[in-house]
Amino acid sequence: MLKAIECKVKELISHQGFRRYAANTSWMMAEQMLRIIAGLLVGIWVARYLGPEQFGLFSYVIAFTAIFGGMAKLGLDGIMVRELVNKPEMRDTYLGTAFWLKFCGAFMVMALIALVVPFTSNDTTTNLFIFIISAGLVFQSFEVVEFYFQSQVLAKVVSICKVIQLTLSSLIKLLLVVAQADLFWFVLVTVVDAMSLATSYYIASQLRMSISFYKCFDTRVAKSLLKASWPLIFSSLVVMIYMRTDQIMIKEMLGDYEVGVYSAAAKLSEAFYFIPGLLGASLFPAILSARKDCLERYENKLVALLRFVYVISLMILLPLLFFSQEIIHVLFGGDYKESSSILSIHVMGMIFAFSGIVASRWFIAEGLQILTLRRTAAGAVVNVILNLLLIPKWGVYGAAFATVTSQLLASYVFNALTPKGRIIFRLQTKAFLFLR
Repeated sequence: MLKAIECKVKELISHQGFRRYAANTSWMMAEQMLRIIAGLLVGIWVARYLGPEQFGLFSYVIAFTAIFGGMAKLGLDGIMVRELVNKPEMRDTYLGTAFWLKFCGAFMVMALIALVVPFTSNDTTTNLFIFIISAGLVFQSFEVVEFYFQSQVLAKVVSICKVIQLTLSSLIKLLLVVAQADLFWFVLVTVVDAMSLATSYYIASQLRMSISFYKCFDTRVAKSLLKASWPLIFSSLVVMIYMRTDQIMIKEMLGDYEVGVYSAAAKLSEAFYFIPGLLGASLFPAILSARKDCLERYENKLVALLRFVYVISLMILLPLLFFSQEIIHVLFGGDYKESSSILSIHVMGMIFAFSGIVASRWFIAEGLQILTLRRTAAGAVVNVILNLLLIPKWGVYGAAFATVTSQLLASYVFNALTPKGRIIFRLQTKAFLFLR
């Protein structure tokens, strides 16, 4: 029997398709691991330098912009990969159309932010920081290049572009810390990050595709993309609401210092959320191919992926849970000692978040974007309500509990409330319980 298993493994490893997807995932994993290391060495150093209060303000303006910034993506990420896989002959049209849609979407979101900020309690400096960061949304238009490389299973190119941007960003932040720069310059780096990544994507597109996709635009394709993506536009908004509303509400109810200690814990807890997204993005084309051939094989692939990310979440969660005090002290210093208890609560949502990120790919594959919108909207509503109830009573710990609860409901429980959603609920349950 062992010999038969060994033969199967050797056959799998030697399979050209397996090797291609494995190499694709390896490049993405390597880039994201480098990003984690940079986050630990640079991001945490910045947090220590700024201190809880300034770091809290920095985290707040990023969270505020991120809530609206998700809308500028227009929900095109997964849909573009799907269309480029299914209709490769229309590559230029899809890329050009999506580029201009995202470009216009960025300016619409910036206008929306301008309408909203007067109703906040922010001072002039805080609003200035928000507008500076929101300017970087324009450069998200070049993400269409990433969609193309994903559809071609060419993560190597995307990873190289992101490493260039990460290296430049890290060097600038280190120089700012050494020079003891003001918070303003760290805010400005976020725009430089977006600009440098867009430049790398543009150069890569010219070297690998040799096309001027930005010269293409098709009204009918634009309408088709927006028709398919509009639920995901609002879904991205509500996702950011229940991922970032805690920091916004802590700022309004408690203050910058509390946002700082909470954000330190959340930053560490969410640092690994890239893993299910990375695996989903890399294996999505293969999963779509399996859907065309055999439904049973398609579901088995999904269960295997869900089970894999579930195990990974436990491997990350347990050390963070049991050694939170030591980890926070070593990484952030004594000023952030309150973050350890917050981290112990916040990491519990990792299990559900990992599963939910993979499940979102299934909803796109099945054309059920409206269900994604419903479940994430319900999770956002629950999160806001719980934050309103728990932050005044338990402070930042209440916000952490609200986040975990909303992730459980939005990523898993709410899937059982609709007939079509029960399919992925069943697959998630099989993965959690290790059922066949």
